[in-house]
This record gives sequence, structure tokens and C-alpha cells, in this order.
Amino acid sequence: MPQPVNKRASLPGASELFRQTQSTPTFDPPPGAAPRDEAPVEHAADASQPPSTPSEAQVPLASGRVRHDQKITVYFSSEELFALEDATLECKRAHGLKVDRGRLVRSAVALALADLAEHGADSDVVAALRAQ
Repeated sequence: MPQPVNKRASLPGASELFRQTQSTPTFDPPPGAAPRDEAPVEHAADASQPPSTPSEAQVPLASGRVRHDQKITVYFSSEELFALEDATLECKRAHGLKVDRGRLVRSAVALALADLAEHGADSDVVAALRAQ
């Protein structure tokens, strides 16, 4: 007599499907700002003044390996995409970094935004955009 066939699929549990993510701040805190769990050290009069230079403004950080809730679509030429893949592989091979294309692009964007905030019209980003 044949054995009955179990028709129930064996699925992985939630802990196997989802990796743990960590929460990191999206922006640099302004200079002199205290961490969230500590009381502010600045005087109230100083805190009411806006940043005097762009470098003091909040500049986005590369978020790394966290769950992201926003998405954009960026189109690359074949050459640009191959260069991005080569850079990703170079980071893995030569530098031992666990990196994917998205993380590399987010890091590059964060560096470009920081350069723009610090140097303004003299930044590499403005120079590259003017050259196009």
C-alpha cells in the first residue's frame, strides 16, 4: 500500500526570511547638538540661531545596510553600469568590503552632497555638472 503524500509545503520561518536591520540617523546632527539620550549642553540663545554656513547645515550620511523606505529610479548607460559593477567588485576584492551597487551609490551621493554643502560653487559636483 503506497504512503500518503504530504501536501503541505515546508516554508522557512520569519527569522530565516528577514534579516535584522539597525536604525541609523539619516542626517548629521548639527554641530554642538547632544545625542538623543543626553540633555542638551548648548545655551538656549545659541540653539535659536540658524547655521551660519552651509557646512553647518545637516548633510545626509550614507545609510549603509538598513531597510530603506524610499526608492528612486536612476538610468545608467552600459558603460556607467559596467564601471559601477567594476567598482563594487574592486571594493569587495581589494578592500574586503561587503558592498552592493545600492550601498556604493548611496555612499557616493552622500560624499557629493557633503562636498556641495562644504564647497558650494567650488565643489566637484558643480564642476562636473557645468562640464556636461
